Amino acid sequence: MRKRAVRFKKLYRIGGFSSDSGYTLLELVITLIVLAILIMGTIPLAQNAVRRQKESRLRDELRDIRNAIDDFKRDTLGACPQGSVNTSGIGGQQAGGNVPADPRSRVVIDDCTIFDTENFDRYPPSLDVLVKGVRIRERGMNMTTGSGLKEGSKQATEIDENKEVYKVYLREMPVDPMTGKSDWRLRSSYQTADAGEWDSVNVFDVRSNSDEEGLNGEQYSTW
Repeated sequence: MRKRAVRFKKLYRIGGFSSDSGYTLLELVITLIVLAILIMGTIPLAQNAVRRQKESRLRDELRDIRNAIDDFKRDTLGACPQGSVNTSGIGGQQAGGNVPADPRSRVVIDDCTIFDTENFDRYPPSLDVLVKGVRIRERGMNMTTGSGLKEGSKQATEIDENKEVYKVYLREMPVDPMTGKSDWRLRSSYQTADAGEWDSVNVFDVRSNSDEEGLNGEQYSTW
């Protein structure tokens, strides 16, 4: 009986099932293969997660810039007739007083020197203008009748009327997350979507300067 037990114990160890013998070479190889497969499977997931974050930032930056361009355009309605350097005193009214405007626009741009003679549409001449700001005036009628109860007093509309007020449309120059630079691809209102280089007339739209393909299969420069 004792001989049978010793013989069984030897067979158990030879088969690689003994807890005293540790891991066999085959077990170590299988473990390493499984770990390698898991690591190789997680790398693409991590890379896609990083790219997805950049794409989300790109959409946010494009939306902010385009909203700023539209906001600037709304504030040009009723401003800057041909040959004028400012919008004050047009037709005896304050800037944009008799011009139908978007209700979201409460001011009108009062510095016509920033517009080139070719920029008839009055879109921003550059992205820098949106960051630096532009001089504006309040939109509406310039009511000056009646000076109040005391002689020499002024109405609220006359107070600080000579003070220059500026409006900034972008807090800072946005960075293209795909290129890491502020090298946006610009297009004027006189160019088609597939136009080559910017004609420098105005900024109607912006796109990424990266020709890489996004997760949706479209190039970032077409977003």
